[in-house]
Amino acid sequence: MRELVLQIVAGILGLWLAVEFVPEVEFVGDIKYLLIAGLILGLLNFFIRPILNFITLPLRLLTLGLFGLIINVLIIWTVDLIFYELAIPLITPLLWTTLIIWGLGFIVSILFPKPKQSLLKPS
Repeated sequence: MRELVLQIVAGILGLWLAVEFVPEVEFVGDIKYLLIAGLILGLLNFFIRPILNFITLPLRLLTLGLFGLIINVLIIWTVDLIFYELAIPLITPLLWTTLIIWGLGFIVSILFPKPKQSLLKPS
């Protein structure tokens, strides 16, 4: 549950940062649509990305992990297609948006690491 919330927060903040700092990424509409788009992005990253990572494991091994970037681009592109308020027109802004969201997810994973579970129960 904790990881899901962190993915959603990273998706919302990542989209907001991309709209603010990537020149061709635009968002028109209420802030609630940006929050919903970030929510959908976080849900896709939490539920769909692990499945795609497993299915494309041979490609990721052959490309030394670079195919993971393609998976992330496709997920963000899907969010762009779902929400007409979000406009990411070309591949370059899409790549920058992907890198921003990936970097933010990386920072969140460092700041909030998964709690370690012990195999032995405390007595």
